[in-house]
Amino acid sequence: MDRRYRPDGRLMDVDGARLHYHHFEALQDAAGKPALLFLHGASGNAYDSMMAFRDSFEGQYELIFLDRPGLGFSERDEAKHGSLPAQAELIDAFLAKLGVDEVVVVGHSLGGAVTAALGLAAPDRVKGMAFLAPVSHVWPGGVNWYYTLASLPVIGTLFCQFLVWPAAKFLAPAAIANVFYPDPVVDGYGEKIQLERLFHPKVFRANARDITGLKKSIMEQSRVYSTLRQPSLAVSGTEDTVVWPSIHCEGLLQDLPHMELLMLDGVGHMPHLTHTGQIVRALERLIQRVKVSDDVGATPGLEKAV
Repeated sequence: MDRRYRPDGRLMDVDGARLHYHHFEALQDAAGKPALLFLHGASGNAYDSMMAFRDSFEGQYELIFLDRPGLGFSERDEAKHGSLPAQAELIDAFLAKLGVDEVVVVGHSLGGAVTAALGLAAPDRVKGMAFLAPVSHVWPGGVNWYYTLASLPVIGTLFCQFLVWPAAKFLAPAAIANVFYPDPVVDGYGEKIQLERLFHPKVFRANARDITGLKKSIMEQSRVYSTLRQPSLAVSGTEDTVVWPSIHCEGLLQDLPHMELLMLDGVGHMPHLTHTGQIVRALERLIQRVKVSDDVGATPGLEKAV
């Protein structure tokens, strides 16, 4: 299955969990700039955001690409680290141990929900937040049946152990095409992010539990979004059929007082990989707002991009 893949980043033990991450130091002339922490979405790992943003930011900022707890090559204690607040506390402890005092967090999809949780848990450390095609608010409907099944006691473990891999190799290409639609899939995407790691039984089960528990966590978390005072950015494609911008990005624009919204016409759920340049420029604006926010505050804005 995933035997050809091995962790090639760094490993850190935090609160009984071993976290896998890639860490790139900034050059000396980057002194005074915040570090950038990238959090991937569901069914992914740190290679996804590293593919999108490493080349644009390496050397300018301290960069951290983290496999979220339980995903990629990161581990977690399910009893302690399964919820959004618990994952936020774990990531905050990771940043403290790494010596990162000021950070802008960039989260894609489900990673956007973790970004908000981290902003709530560590407002002094988290100086800015970027939400890329984020999950942030309660949505109608449920989740795919196989995530529900994978999350169940006993039978879920057996399902992940024996049935996920044979099914996944047939279903994965269509699933990837769906999350990119209507944009074309990046060449070699599954191989480049080592997608097979997702189908490891423990990883798939952790991913499923994240997804099935998300709606309840979001319901509680979104009630206090107005306390998030950091400069923020939300990015969404108008054709995103995975996470509806009318619910999530517009909800963030309404709830967060210092929010810029960047809407990309005709773009799907993976804008960081299909329209990287526009997002990099928006992130640079966010970083500038972070640098001046202590003195003059940040002003929410709206940009419509084609």
